[in-house]
Amino acid sequence: MHEGKSETAAPAIPGWRLIISDAGRFWAIRNRAFPRTALRAGAEPTVDADTFEQVQEAVAAQEEKARDAVAGVVS
Repeated sequence: MHEGKSETAAPAIPGWRLIISDAGRFWAIRNRAFPRTALRAGAEPTVDADTFEQVQEAVAAQEEKARDAVAGVVS
């Protein structure tokens, strides 16, 4: 038992490493590189935001941009 310590799970985004700065800003860095096609289309492997919810949205936008770019090559 951990006396006096809260056991809340740290926020996480699967496939991304989450960093919270000393100032409370959220950064997410993709664990694996995007394909070159996605990078050329503007997908960013690092995003930042003021809140966890905002960084989640930023990650989702980058993942969507990457999926669209790769799907465009495959089609």
